[in-house]
Amino acid sequence: MSRIIRIEIDDSAIPPATPEMEQERRVAIFDLIEDNSFAVPAREGGTEPEGPFVLELCIRDGRLVFDLQDEAAAKVAEFHLSLGPFRQVVKDYFQICQSYFDAVKRLPPAQIEAIDMARRGIHNEGARTLQERLEGKARLDIDTARRLFTLICALIPQG
Repeated sequence: MSRIIRIEIDDSAIPPATPEMEQERRVAIFDLIEDNSFAVPAREGGTEPEGPFVLELCIRDGRLVFDLQDEAAAKVAEFHLSLGPFRQVVKDYFQICQSYFDAVKRLPPAQIEAIDMARRGIHNEGARTLQERLEGKARLDIDTARRLFTLICALIPQG
């Protein structure tokens, strides 16, 4: 399976991220580049694009856009996904992350661990949703989906 070698986030249409979310984004991008599995199936009798890929993530016209290019900046594919299936899980993820960040400052380790387990569960749910939404468009493993979900959270406006 191929991989993503660079990721770009177009966040020009959203408010600035909090320091915590910016740190999560940096870690997710670093981890994603270090280890990911991302392939695009062949289209209409063609061959499967080999990669590696450069991925730009953005929100355009109210949709989540995955814009894939090869290393030479040639367009490979572009996927537009509805934000609807992501909104509730992203909202839940932000709420549990805020609880986690607050807990780290004032709660004992056992309570922090319980909140972190819930956070990981919601994160996994978001990753599975992403895998389902990309079915037939791209193949990615659960770890890649988890890291991409973190980046998607940074793009979906809260409020």
